[in-house]
Amino acid sequence: MSEAGKRNPACAIDAIGLKTTGTVRYNFGAAELYEEAIRRGEARLTAHGALVAETGQHTGRSPKDKFVVRDDSVAAHVWWDNNKAITPAQFETLLADFRAHAATLDLYVQDLVGGADTELQLKTRVITELAWHSLFIRNLLIRPETADLDSFVPGMTIIDLPSFRADPARHGSRTETIIAVDLTRKIVLIGGTSYAGEMKKSVFTMLNYLLPAQGVMPMHCSANEGPAGDAAIFFGLSGTGKTTLSADPSRTLIGDDEHGWGAHGIFNFEGGCYAKTIRLSAEAEPEIFATTQRFGTVLENVVLDAGRVPDFDDGRMTENTRCAYPLDFIPNASRTGRASHPRNVIMLTADAFGVMPPIARLTPAQAMYHFLSGYTAKVAGTEKGVTEPEATFSTCFGAPFMPRHPSEYGNLLRDLIARHQVDCWLVNTGWTGGAYGTGRRMPIKATRALLAAALDGSLKSATFRTDANFGFEVPVSVPGVDSAILDPRSTWADKAAYDRQAAKLVGMFAVNFEKFEPHVDASVLGAAPRLQQAAE
Repeated sequence: MSEAGKRNPACAIDAIGLKTTGTVRYNFGAAELYEEAIRRGEARLTAHGALVAETGQHTGRSPKDKFVVRDDSVAAHVWWDNNKAITPAQFETLLADFRAHAATLDLYVQDLVGGADTELQLKTRVITELAWHSLFIRNLLIRPETADLDSFVPGMTIIDLPSFRADPARHGSRTETIIAVDLTRKIVLIGGTSYAGEMKKSVFTMLNYLLPAQGVMPMHCSANEGPAGDAAIFFGLSGTGKTTLSADPSRTLIGDDEHGWGAHGIFNFEGGCYAKTIRLSAEAEPEIFATTQRFGTVLENVVLDAGRVPDFDDGRMTENTRCAYPLDFIPNASRTGRASHPRNVIMLTADAFGVMPPIARLTPAQAMYHFLSGYTAKVAGTEKGVTEPEATFSTCFGAPFMPRHPSEYGNLLRDLIARHQVDCWLVNTGWTGGAYGTGRRMPIKATRALLAAALDGSLKSATFRTDANFGFEVPVSVPGVDSAILDPRSTWADKAAYDRQAAKLVGMFAVNFEKFEPHVDASVLGAAPRLQQAAE
C-alpha cells in the first residue's frame, strides 16, 4: 500500500480493515487536492479560483436511502418511526464489500474534528474515493493543528465510495445508493452517491445520537454573538432566512448550520459553511458571494459560462447549488467556534398562510411546542393557477438527522431555556396582508428591526397582547416598525377570510402534534394553539 501525507504512524486505514493496491493520500491540503481533482477529471477550475464539481444524478441528500444498524445497544434509544433499520449482519456484509471495492482504488483521508468544545469533540476520519470530496469535508469540519495529526486516533470513521453499488437483497438497502450508520461502532458507509453533503450530515447524525446522553443539546441552527457576549440561536428550515438573518455584520458568526449547547455554552460542530448559491448576489449576500471567488472554495453543481464564470441564476442542474468553504473565509466569523449560553432563541418560520405575526414572545412551554412542531410553509408549485400554500412540519427543525425521539431534544431544550433564563421568539418571515398569492412578503427591513430589538433586549419592555389563535404574546408597537403588520388580521381586507385561514392553520398544528402528545407534559399541551374566532 503506497502512502503519502502526514498521519499517526500507528493508525493507517488498515485500522478499519482497508487495504488497497492504489495510493492513500493522508491530510492533503487545498493545493494538492486541487491538483488531484483536476488531474483525475473530477472537477474544474473557475475563472476566479474556486473548484467546481458536479454530483451527477444525486444533487441533494437521499434520506430514503439512509439506514441505522439496529443492535442491542441502540435499539431502545433510536426513534425507529423516523430511522430505517438494517441488521448488524447486513452492515457487516456491506462493510466487507466496501473493503473489497476499495482494494484497488486511490483513496484520500482527512483526519478532522466534529465539535469546537474540546471536551465533547468527536475525532473523525473521512476516507474518500474522490479528491474533491476530501477537500469538501476538509472545508466543512474542524481541522486539527498539524502537530496533532501525529497522535490522531479517530472516534468515528466515514468511508465514502460513490462508485460502490449497493445490492438491496444482500445489504438491506432500498436502491444501489446507501448511507449506513453504525451508531455503536461509529462507522458510516456512503455508497452510490456523489453528493458531498451526505458526509457532513453523517457527522451531525452521530453527534445527535451521542450528545443528549451527556446532557448536551445538538441543534440544527445558526448562531451568532453580539459585542457584549450576548449569543443568539436561530432555528429554521430552508427558506426561512436562517443564514441571511444570522449573517449580521455587527455580530460575530459562530456557525451557520449545526451546534451543540452544553455546560460551557454553545459551540459549532463545524469549521466551515455549506451555503446555497442559487440566485446568490454580491448585493444581497456579499460575504458568501466573496467566498465563491476564492481559492479553496468548492462549488457544487454550479453552471459555468464560456469564460468559466459561475452563473448562480442557472438552476438547470439543480436548485440546490452549493458552495463549501472554511469559516475563516467569512470576515466576522468566530475564531473559536464557541460562545456563551444564549440570551435569545429565535425560531424562524415562513408562514405562507399569512396569519402569523412578524414576531411573538414564547414561554418555555410554547418554545418546546413550536420546536417539536418545526413549522414553516412552502409556497405552491409553479403550476398555473395553484396558489394554495403547503404547511411543512419538520420536528426540531431537522427531523432527517435525528436518531432519538424528538421529545428527548425538546425536553433538553426546555430545560436549558429555563436554567439559563433565555428569551424565546417566533419570527415570521413569510406573508402578511393575505396568504401567498394575495398578500406580500414580510418586509425584510421590519424583520431586521424587530430582530434587533429582541437581541438588544429593548423589545422586552414593549406592551404585548395575547394572540387569539396561537396564545403567544405579540408586541403592540415597536419603534421604526409599522404597527399594522404587528396585528396580521388588521392587514387583511377580508377579516372573515383571515379567521378561516387562521383556523385552518391551527387545525394543522393540532393534527401534526397528535404524535407528540403522549411524550410531553400538561404545560406543553397547554401551549398548543386553540381553534377560536377572533373578535372583530
